[in-house]
Amino acid sequence: MTIEVIGIIVIIGIIIFNSEMALIKSVRGFTPEIGKDCYLADNATIIGDTIIGEGCSIWFNAVLRGDVNSIRIGNHVNIQDGAVLHTLYEKSTIEIGDYVSVGHNVTIHGAKIEDYALIGMGSTVLDGAVVGAGAIIAANALVLSGTIVPPNTIWAGVPAKQVKEVAPEQAKEINQKIAHNYAMYASWYTEE
Repeated sequence: MTIEVIGIIVIIGIIIFNSEMALIKSVRGFTPEIGKDCYLADNATIIGDTIIGEGCSIWFNAVLRGDVNSIRIGNHVNIQDGAVLHTLYEKSTIEIGDYVSVGHNVTIHGAKIEDYALIGMGSTVLDGAVVGAGAIIAANALVLSGTIVPPNTIWAGVPAKQVKEVAPEQAKEINQKIAHNYAMYASWYTEE
C-alpha cells in the first residue's frame, strides 16, 4: 500500500481523507490502513498495525495504538471520543467486528468484540476477553482478562458480571440504532 501526502490531504490507494491534524503514523514498518468512507476526527491518533474497515468513524482524542501488536476493526464501527485501543507485545491483539459502538473514554486492551456489541462509556475490556455479538457492556464496567461475555447479554459492575439476557432482536435494534446514528453524525463533519 502506498501513501502519498499532498499538502494536508493523504491519499491511500483511492481513499482520500483530510488529515490536517489527525495523527496517522507508521511504526515498525506497519502503516495504518483505512477503509473508504471513514471519518477521522482532527485529533484522532491511528498508529502502526491498524486496519480499519469501511464506513467507520474515529472520534476526537481517540487513540488506536497498533505499535506492539495488531488492531483490526470491521465495517461501520464507531470509536468515540477519548477511547484508547492497545495490546500486549506478542501476546494480545484487538479484533472488533462490524457495527460495534465503542463509547466515550473506553479502554480496550487486547480483546475481541463481536458484531453489533456496545461497549458503554468509561468501561474497560482487558486482554483475552471476548464480548459476544449483540452484548452490551454497561458504562464504567470492568471486563477482566479472559472473560467470555455471551452474545445478547448485559454486563455491569467492577468486575463486570452478567446482569441480564436480552432478546437478540432487541439487542440488535438498540446496538444497530447507535451504530447507524454515529454514521449520520460523521456525515455532518464530512459535509463541510
